[in-house]
Amino acid sequence: MPLANATFVVENKKGEATSFTTDGQGRFRLSLPPGHYKVSLQGRKTTIGRFGPFEADVAPGKMTNVQWECDSGIR
Repeated sequence: MPLANATFVVENKKGEATSFTTDGQGRFRLSLPPGHYKVSLQGRKTTIGRFGPFEADVAPGKMTNVQWECDSGIR
């Protein structure tokens, strides 16, 4: 299932760059300057499941599509 209405924090080498919240389908769109970013679920307190951090590289003049697999850890 999509991770709907979840807030993620986006960081670069200088620290927090921005944050975003996924929509009801688990999708998001944001504009970032070129660079390397780490994306983490905001306020995550449990160690169960895998929700990142994920990494993404943004190239100049290009759209970067990302698709991350999150695992709730529940079986």
